[in-house]
Amino acid sequence: MGMSISHFPCVRTLESFDWDAQATVDRRQMEELSHCRWVASGQTLLLLGPPGVGKTHLAISLGRKAVERGYTTLFTTAVGMLANLTKAQNEGRLEERLTIYAKPKLLIVDELGYLPLERSSAHLFFQLVSRRYEKGSILLTSNRSVSEWGDVFGDNVVATAILDRLLHHSTVVMIRGESYRLLEKRRSGLIRKTEEMTPEA
Repeated sequence: MGMSISHFPCVRTLESFDWDAQATVDRRQMEELSHCRWVASGQTLLLLGPPGVGKTHLAISLGRKAVERGYTTLFTTAVGMLANLTKAQNEGRLEERLTIYAKPKLLIVDELGYLPLERSSAHLFFQLVSRRYEKGSILLTSNRSVSEWGDVFGDNVVATAILDRLLHHSTVVMIRGESYRLLEKRRSGLIRKTEEMTPEA
């Protein structure tokens, strides 16, 4: 029941993560996070890194662990969540929709920063973060470093206010390396390294 209401887009586990492909991910740290003490205490977990390095896989894996440990969990993309909040605001149902996103013990917000946000969306995101501050945990994935969030939200003041709350009780995991999907293509011989494909002068 817990898994079905969490709206995970697919099944991903820590056991199926390719640790060899992403050497910058600390397996022991992830296994420690899987005990979900950070969820119990209402802390934030940020998974930051370029596209394709396994952020969503890890987010879903940790979310499933949270469900297994009895914590209500909801998975959403940043774009989808903000579209729903904007629609609710326009229909006079913002309070109702904010309550839905504020209620789970763990809210997973995937892919923040892949698309720039309208300033109005930034303010809606701030309202949600404020609702959950020191009450419920947020696991957030982003391809942008926190120093770039002013550009993401289109408002440095709002971005600072959001970060002030998110980072107060938080763990930040930086993941580096190349896209796992591109690595798989390279392993299969479909593509070669960029330098190998660059024509000679």
